[in-house]
Amino acid sequence: MLLYLFVFLILYCFALVSPALLEIASSPVSGLEQQRLAEQAARSGLQGRLWIAVAAATATTGLGIWARVLPGLRPPGAAALRRRVR
Repeated sequence: MLLYLFVFLILYCFALVSPALLEIASSPVSGLEQQRLAEQAARSGLQGRLWIAVAAATATTGLGIWARVLPGLRPPGAAALRRRVR
């Protein structure tokens, strides 16, 4: 469960920062200066909005567990039981 939470957190953090990173990627600056600008954009992009990523990751993981769609978190034999019902 913690692995799913971590993966969703990274995914949502990247989604929050990606507009700023795309802007930097299209700039004419390259090399170490571009890396410094990207790090600065990532910090400023998440500052004050990290709670959004944490809440979204928690909600997504919770919904995935509730709906039993996350592999490894399904009860044993759930697929076999589902096949018998159909």
